[in-house]
Amino acid sequence: MRPVSIWQRSPWGLLLCLLCSSCLGSPSPSTAPEKRAGSQGLRFRLAGFPRKPFEGRVEIQRAGEWGTICDDDFTLQAAHVLCRELGFTEATGWTHSAKYGPGTGRIWLDNLSCSGTEQSVTECASRGWGNSDCTHDEDAGVICKDQRLPGFSDSNVIEVEQHLQVEEVRLRPAVGRGRRPLPVTEGLVEVRLPEGWSQVCDKGWSAHNSHVVCGMLGFPSEKRVNTAFYRLLAQRQQHSFGLHGVACVGTEAHLSLCSLEFYRANDTTRCPGGAPAVVSCVPGPLYAASSGQRKQQQSKPQGETRVRLKGGAHPGEGRVEVLKASTWGTICDRKWDLQAASVVCRELGFGSAREALSGARMGQGMGAIHLSEVRCSGQEPSLWKCPHKNITAEDCSHSQDAGVRCNLPYTGVETKIRLSGGRSQHEGRVEVQIGGPGSLRWGLICGDDWGTLEAMVVCRQLGLGYANHGLQETWYWDSGNITEVVMSGVRCTGSELSLDQCAHHGTHIACKRTGTRFTAGVICSETASDLLLHSALVQETAYIEDRPLHMLYCAAEENCLARSARSANWPYGHRRLLRFSSQIHNLGRADFRPKAGRHSWVWHECHGHYHSMDIFTHYDILTPNGTKVAEGHKASFCLEDTECQEDVSKRYECANFGEQGITVGCWDLYRHDIDCQWIDITDVKPGNYILQVVINPNFEVAESDFTNNAMKCNCKYDGHRIWVHNCHIGDAFSEEANRKFERYPGQTSNQVI
Repeated sequence: MRPVSIWQRSPWGLLLCLLCSSCLGSPSPSTAPEKRAGSQGLRFRLAGFPRKPFEGRVEIQRAGEWGTICDDDFTLQAAHVLCRELGFTEATGWTHSAKYGPGTGRIWLDNLSCSGTEQSVTECASRGWGNSDCTHDEDAGVICKDQRLPGFSDSNVIEVEQHLQVEEVRLRPAVGRGRRPLPVTEGLVEVRLPEGWSQVCDKGWSAHNSHVVCGMLGFPSEKRVNTAFYRLLAQRQQHSFGLHGVACVGTEAHLSLCSLEFYRANDTTRCPGGAPAVVSCVPGPLYAASSGQRKQQQSKPQGETRVRLKGGAHPGEGRVEVLKASTWGTICDRKWDLQAASVVCRELGFGSAREALSGARMGQGMGAIHLSEVRCSGQEPSLWKCPHKNITAEDCSHSQDAGVRCNLPYTGVETKIRLSGGRSQHEGRVEVQIGGPGSLRWGLICGDDWGTLEAMVVCRQLGLGYANHGLQETWYWDSGNITEVVMSGVRCTGSELSLDQCAHHGTHIACKRTGTRFTAGVICSETASDLLLHSALVQETAYIEDRPLHMLYCAAEENCLARSARSANWPYGHRRLLRFSSQIHNLGRADFRPKAGRHSWVWHECHGHYHSMDIFTHYDILTPNGTKVAEGHKASFCLEDTECQEDVSKRYECANFGEQGITVGCWDLYRHDIDCQWIDITDVKPGNYILQVVINPNFEVAESDFTNNAMKCNCKYDGHRIWVHNCHIGDAFSEEANRKFERYPGQTSNQVI
């Protein structure tokens, strides 16, 4: 069982921690990131208000005291160094004159001068630690790029009196060790102290304690355990007790927040008449260890969930969205804390919350913001049982969307796969482990049909975030001594937790292109784009145009007309076109860039532009049963930033063979009067239909979420006019609302060609 870090605190230590706002989940400032060796024991954090999670006043803890940095001689190079100390890849800006509010305590650094390449701020020149003539009205701040350094982790271990720590907790199986499948759901509770792993005395142990431990280990709930069996077993074993008197309320997100006592070194009698505490946890649906557990959970009648996570790079994390009046919406982060986040995590089948995220850390949502000031005790079975305030768009913006990171069970799936030959740990040829005990070996995956969806599963399984690319050829990466292809025909939906959950050929290997150069590879990233169509604009701008054929030569050249147009009497006659505007937003955490570089873009002389993607969107007219009666497609004539949010600058412009893409927080607008921004409905008969628009339909470019790439509208066509209504993103409605949408009155009487 992989251990999970926790804190230990005496009551006085906890009070002190709360007063200095350094507890996990405390709104301001956040707990400092864990430092690397070059930082010489310093700790760094971002503080102040108002701010986003990747910006703020820089504070440094030295010799146990927090302080700030003066803005005299401060530069972007210094901001780069500090952002790396904080765990971000680089700085995008810096602030002066206490923009995020004045700090308190010492001003540790003044006249800070860095080249930008230093590994630690201690390598930069300054007036010396604590030597400053500034006031806190001159405190410096930084704005970091919202992208984490690979492998950087935030610390959740806090030192307390006498430097005594509880660093980790685990369940150790008492019987059948080594033969039981992961995750481990039952066993002795062990905590790691400075002197090693120790058991917990079960005197006074309660179900509340078990609930907290299970939550920390990634399980939503606990169940009763056969204590008589374990007590009998304990009589035959020796134990090392380090902790006793644990008393939890049951709402704590960490065992460290419970009342507990440590045995002193001179305590000769430990846990008299007691035994090691034993806990049995119930895994969530995703982590049911055996098929029997899965069947038992699936047999229980379950209604549609009213909470979900979107935009997370890893399982159990994301932007929190709730279902209200059949429509999904987000939560404002006001008063968002670990208790509320833990209710969400447990409701979704995970453990308690590891982090309560604010400031749209998991990307901004779109549409409604349903709730604000959610206040949970931690005992509620659902977030909707917590007191909250309803909200309007004027009260909160999507830049304040709340998110969570949940505790997950350790399954060990990352040990069954690895990357080799890449320039970094985030890329390489995919190798999988096959065989049983005593005959394990590593092998390669056939690159046939390997794509973004399969790469997403690999990156998720390895804990490396999203997939930037799924590669079918990896000749440029050295395969070492691994040359055997052991898996082929891999097809994933993109939602699997590990590659062995995807369909594949099994033991029969069928690979069209043989050799190690044609094996599968991936490039992973902690961030990804997320495209979303502005559905209301489609509804507002839709209309019919009868366009003469002599004006459609370029459109015909780019296959933007129905097949019947080929046999038309050119240049006489016309085509009937359903036209509408398309506004595509990037709400993710990375820019959307074409898969192909500029060197391979295709020039189209007729329209006078380059195509960076052959098919960027699909436009379809469907019958209620899904039969396609008209279709269109849109190549990426030009991906650029048409407009952006207030605080975002445009980066992409197509003029003069410029770079193409959509920046985070910007949108690309294809107006209704642009060529090919239509569906040719000349051959469609009157009736009721569904208009469907799908962005990035072939998954050519990786996104954090593909479920919101489709938009649907009801449309009624009488042969002369068309009514488009009820437009919505594919996953914006509840399941029941979607069923009603697809069978609205009149659809059954369609006349279809």
